[in-house]
Amino acid sequence: MKVKLLTVFCFVAVVASAQIKTSKAIVASMTMEEKARLVVGMGMNMPGITLPAEMSGGPVVGQTQTRVPGAAGTTADVPRVGIKGMVVADGPAGLRIMPDRPNETQKYFATAFPISSLLACTWDTQLIDKVGKAMGNEVKEYGVDVILGPAINIHRNPLGGRNFEYMSEDPYLAGKMSAAIIRGIQSQGVGTSLKHFALNNHETNRNTINVKASQRAIREIYLKGFEIAVKEGKPWTVMSSYNKLNGTYTSQSRELLTDVLRGDWKYKGFVMTDWFGGDNPVEQMKAGNDLIMPGTTKQYEAIVNAVKEGKLDEKVLDINVERILDIMKISPSYAGYKYSNKPNLVAHQAVVRNAATEGMVLLKNDNAALPVAKGKKIAAFGNFAYNLVSGGTGSGDVNEAYTISLIQGLENAGFGLNKNIQNAYEKYLKEEKDKQPKNRSPFMPPPVINELPVAQLDMNEALTADLAIITIGRISGEFIDRKVENDLNFTDAEKALIAAVSEKFHAQGKKVVVILNVGGPMETASWKSLVDGILLTWQPGQEAGNAIADILSGEVNPSGKLATTFSVKYEDEPAAPGFPGKEIEDKTGHTLGGFMRSKPAEIEYLEGIYVGYRGFDKKNIVPAYEFGYGLSYTTFQYSGLKLSSPTFGKNIVATVTVKNTGKVAGKEIAQLYLSAPVAQLDKPEKELKGFAKTKLLAPGESQTLTFTLEPRDLCSFDDTTSAWVAEGGKYTVKIGASSRNILLQKDFTLPKTLVVEKVNNVLKMK
Repeated sequence: MKVKLLTVFCFVAVVASAQIKTSKAIVASMTMEEKARLVVGMGMNMPGITLPAEMSGGPVVGQTQTRVPGAAGTTADVPRVGIKGMVVADGPAGLRIMPDRPNETQKYFATAFPISSLLACTWDTQLIDKVGKAMGNEVKEYGVDVILGPAINIHRNPLGGRNFEYMSEDPYLAGKMSAAIIRGIQSQGVGTSLKHFALNNHETNRNTINVKASQRAIREIYLKGFEIAVKEGKPWTVMSSYNKLNGTYTSQSRELLTDVLRGDWKYKGFVMTDWFGGDNPVEQMKAGNDLIMPGTTKQYEAIVNAVKEGKLDEKVLDINVERILDIMKISPSYAGYKYSNKPNLVAHQAVVRNAATEGMVLLKNDNAALPVAKGKKIAAFGNFAYNLVSGGTGSGDVNEAYTISLIQGLENAGFGLNKNIQNAYEKYLKEEKDKQPKNRSPFMPPPVINELPVAQLDMNEALTADLAIITIGRISGEFIDRKVENDLNFTDAEKALIAAVSEKFHAQGKKVVVILNVGGPMETASWKSLVDGILLTWQPGQEAGNAIADILSGEVNPSGKLATTFSVKYEDEPAAPGFPGKEIEDKTGHTLGGFMRSKPAEIEYLEGIYVGYRGFDKKNIVPAYEFGYGLSYTTFQYSGLKLSSPTFGKNIVATVTVKNTGKVAGKEIAQLYLSAPVAQLDKPEKELKGFAKTKLLAPGESQTLTFTLEPRDLCSFDDTTSAWVAEGGKYTVKIGASSRNILLQKDFTLPKTLVVEKVNNVLKMK
C-alpha cells in the first residue's frame, strides 16, 4: 500500500512540475523531433470524408484514436515532458461532432445556434455573450479545447458561399460582435479560433486564389474586424486562411502573421492553418503560423529535415512551440478536466430561441399584416415551410437533435393550419427526397428540390385560411459560391407561387406574408410589391419554427436590423465586377485533389474601401433594403442629441434619447455614423462608429444611450505613411435608425491633423 501511494504521489508531482514550468523551460527540455511533432497536427479522421493521396500523407507517429469522434483534429501528446494534446472542433454555429459512436446508445448531439448573419443582426453584444457562454459549455463538456470560430470575413459580395458563417459587410460591427462571442465562449475555460485570417471572401478556387487588394482596403475593411476581435476578445488562436494575399499564402505571410498580428496588434496566442492550407510547412513556421492542421507525416518530415539541413533555424521552431504551449497549458485537456459528455442542452434551447427572435428582420409590414392573432388559420406555402433550414452546410453545420419546422412552430403557438395544403407539400417532398442519392458528402448542400407547382395545389381550399404565408429557402456551404440565377434571384416557380397566392388571397381581402429562410441576401425588388409582409428569419438554429412563430404572433416584437445591404439587383453590388475571380494558366499553383480541388486564380478588389453601404453611398445607388434597416411593431422617436464638446480632445461623448411612441413594447437599435472631412484622403460618405440596443421599452418609455468616440474612430489609413490618420476639420455625428434613415446630427471640430498610430508598412499589392 505504501508503494502504491508513493507511486501516485510521484506521478502527481511530475504532472504538477510540468504545469508550473514555463513554456520556455519545457521547450528547452524537448528534442527537435518532439518540437516538430507539436507544430504538426495528428491527422484527420472524419466519417464520410475520404482524402486524396496528396492530402493523406499519413498520421504523425504516435497518433491514437480520435478522442472526440467528429472533431476536426488534435495536437500531439508529448508525455515525456508532460504535454497533453488539445482537441479542436468546428464551428461557428455550434460544436460539430458526431452524434453516434460505435457500440453506444447515448447520443452526442450539440446545439445548432443561429447562423452568424442572424447573430450580427441582433446588434446586441450582451446577448451574443450569452450565446457564447452556452456554446462554450458544450465545447468543454464534450471534451473539446478549442472551437474553430467565430468566422468574421467581410460580406464583400452576396454570392459568397460561406457568408452565412460570417457577420457583416461592416468591419466595426463584425469586430464588436465577434469579440463578444469570443469572450462568452472563453469565459467557460475553452478557446476560440478566430477565422479566416484574412480576405477569404469566396469559395471558388479558395485554396489557390490570389487576392489583390490595396493596403488601405486591407487595413480599413478586411483586417479591422479581426483587429477589434483580437484586441477586445483575445482569442486563444487565430486561423490563417486558404487564399494568397498579394502573392503570398496567408499562412506563409510573415507580414500578415508576425508584422501585423503580433507586431501592430500585440497578439499573444498562436496561429493555426486552415485544414490543408498553404503549400510549404517550412515557410509557415518562418511566417509565424505555429500549428499546421490537420497535419501529415510529409509536413512533419519536411520540418525535421529543414532543421537538420540548416534551412530552418531551430530557434524559430522554439518560438512556434512556445506559443502553442502557452495556450495548451490553460486548456481543459492539459488540466485533466473530467468532462461530463452532458452539457446543458435543455437550457441552451431557450438561448437559441431568444437569439433567433432578436436577429430576425422585419423588412415589410404594410397595413399591419403582422402580427397575426393566435387562433387564426394559416395556409402555409413553400417547400421550406415543411423543411426549414436551421443552418448552412460544411464546417458550419451542426449535428443537432432536432429542428422545429415552421409548421411545428405555428401549431405550438396555437395557430390553425390548412391541412389540405400541408398534405400536398408533405407528400411531394417525401417523393422528391426518395429520389435523391443517399451517399452525398456531409460537407455539401443537399440537392435542391424544385418548388411544388402551383397547378398541383387546391387554391380554393387554401382560401378557407385567414392568411397565406409563403416560405422561400436557400442553403449554402463550403467549396462553392452562390449563383445569381435561381439562387440570389427567385426561380420562376417561386415567382409564380407568390403571384398566384397573392392574387387569390388579395381578391378576398386577405394578407400574404413571405418568410425568407436564407443564409444571405436575396433579390426582393421584382416581387415585394405583391405581398403585404416580408420577414427575414435567416437560418435561425434548431428552435427555428418556434422562434418564427414568436415573431409572427407578436409574442416577440421584431428588433433585428440588417448587418448587410440588400441590393435591388446584383449589378448594383460594389464588388460584383470580377467575382469570384479569374482562373489563370500557372502551373505553380497549389492544386488539391478530391473535394478541395482548385485551379490557380486571382481576383482584384477594385472597389477598394467602398464595400457594402460605403459603395452604395459613393455611387448614390438606392438599395432594396439598406444596411441597418429593420421594422418593428411599434414606433420610436429620437431626440436630444448632445456632444460632450464642440472640439475633439481625448474623446467625444454623444448621448441621445430614444422613446417608444407606439402601442406595444419594443427594442430599438440606434446607430452612430461619422462623416469625416475630405482633405488628403478620400472618405466614405459615412461609416458606422457605434451602436446601442435599448432595453425593452414600454409604450411611452424612454432610454438615453451613450456613445464614445476615441481618436482611432476618426481615422482613415494612409498607405503613403503607413499610419492611421485623423485629418483636421469638421466631423459630423449622425444618429439614425439605419444607414439611410439619419434622424439627428451634430458637428464637432478636430483642430489639427492627428497621426494616431504608425504601423508596419507591409502587405503591398504586387
